[in-house]
Amino acid sequence: MLGMSTDAGSTEHGQPTHFIAQKIEADLAGGNFRGGVVTRFPPEPNGFLHVGHAKSICLNFGLAARYGGRCNLRFDDTNPAKEEQRYIDGIKEDVRWLGFEWAEERYASDYFDTLYAWAQKLIEAGKAYVDDQSGEQIRASRGDLVTPGTESPFRGRSADESLELFAQMKAGKFGDGEKVLRAKIDMVSPNLNLRDPVLYRILHAHHPRTGDAWCVYPMYDWAHGQSDWIEGVTHSLCSLEFEDHRPLYDWFLDTLIDLGVESPSGVTYRPRQTEFNRLNLTHTVMSKRKLRALVERGVVDGWDDPRMPTLSGMRRRGYTAAGLRAFVDGVGLSKRNQTIELARMESSIREDLNEVTPRRMAVLEPIRLVIENWPEGHVEMRESVNNPEDASAGTREVPMTGELFISADDFMEEPPKKFFRLGPGREVRLRFGYFVTCTGYEKDDAGRVTVVRCTYDPATSGGNAPDGRKVKGTITWVSAEHAVDAEVRLYDTLFAEESPEKAELDAALNAESLKVVSGAKLEPACAEAVAGEPIQFERVGYFVRDADAAGGAAVFNRSVGLRDAWAKAQKKG
Repeated sequence: MLGMSTDAGSTEHGQPTHFIAQKIEADLAGGNFRGGVVTRFPPEPNGFLHVGHAKSICLNFGLAARYGGRCNLRFDDTNPAKEEQRYIDGIKEDVRWLGFEWAEERYASDYFDTLYAWAQKLIEAGKAYVDDQSGEQIRASRGDLVTPGTESPFRGRSADESLELFAQMKAGKFGDGEKVLRAKIDMVSPNLNLRDPVLYRILHAHHPRTGDAWCVYPMYDWAHGQSDWIEGVTHSLCSLEFEDHRPLYDWFLDTLIDLGVESPSGVTYRPRQTEFNRLNLTHTVMSKRKLRALVERGVVDGWDDPRMPTLSGMRRRGYTAAGLRAFVDGVGLSKRNQTIELARMESSIREDLNEVTPRRMAVLEPIRLVIENWPEGHVEMRESVNNPEDASAGTREVPMTGELFISADDFMEEPPKKFFRLGPGREVRLRFGYFVTCTGYEKDDAGRVTVVRCTYDPATSGGNAPDGRKVKGTITWVSAEHAVDAEVRLYDTLFAEESPEKAELDAALNAESLKVVSGAKLEPACAEAVAGEPIQFERVGYFVRDADAAGGAAVFNRSVGLRDAWAKAQKKG
């Protein structure tokens, strides 16, 4: 986990570390935070978490654990127009699924009274004022990187008048957008965030926790740092887009301290903000706004669609928390944004799945294999290994009969030289079974092969011929009599474009992101598979049973294929 081990540097104990851990260790060595390290993960409950959030979760919880501290889960619930209880519940489920438990569950709304009182102190000290300008006027007067801002005509309002107006705002005397509370800092600052930022706006919306008690809500920049301070956070870790906000974070806290305000938590220090690079992936959109649009327009089947980069979608797709943590740990931290290849994440998931998943046989596009010399009515139980990577996983018995299903891809009428599966007169090994030799085949009216006929050699039960003859091909199979019917959903990237964030959303979509196979045949043990528990279909890929059931048939989602393009590329490199 990030914070437990990553890329650069080393601690005094010789453990690998990174620049944030080095900074924490320097702070601890200097006696700056004698009470221990305190971090927080502060999501806004306006949607479900995505893989980008996993990096922040692993970092904040990992560092707290590494240094014997604590990490709070704090919901930034300052915009009730977009926030819902189901998002709060979903976020908690995702954090726990990743393997973490928070010290305390907090909400920015817990501090609404305190934040309001502190805003009044800023007004009294001439550090804030009520502005009557519209949002459009404020944006226009702020200027840009080359043009200084223009002071509001209400900037000189007296503290008494602003206090009265602020109280009226809280009492609901004004409509949405009629007035705002702004900090009075510097309208010509080269940092646009310091050009009299808005602290409060009017919003008549029902809040999931406070109901209709408030109609003025703090902006993120005002609520964030002060909430950190209230909770005794030592290190406030943010992604790089908040680097330009750090001077404002510091200004608010320093100003309050200068005014004699003390943290309700009694801490004698104030938190420090440090930024790190976001997690960006190829073929992936991380914008909540865009993800919400995909859900609302029905492009995907909800926030937990297995093609979505949400943690709930990845969980439904069969990704493991351990594999995802290993991926996040592996990409490390820096102060420079970068985009990671999606194949690298899939490689981490595949590596973990390979260690923990039981193996099963499955045929996605079945044709019948009839063994002509098989004893009539005979059922033979073949001992099969559950996981060759884990001896403790044991074995299972798979029924074998005279009629099997094999994959259509495992037979060719006129096989080329390097095709080592079935063809007329060719011999192959049945997985956990016998050698079989093709004696003929049948087609339907459309010219498709539907039945392959063969004979088997009873002397090859152990997978080898007593006479020493060799076969190069081994194919999987399922007993036709015992097969479990299933729908298999083959998922690919949702976006064909490598950088969909930069493209028009619809044009970037992958038309082949989902292929549904409705007539798959699985071995009997698959009927016992539990929804959410991954398995490997041998020679096919890693799958997970979905809670959905199409027409009563079991449904399995493909997590990742067996081929590891990322690992192969690294070996070549």
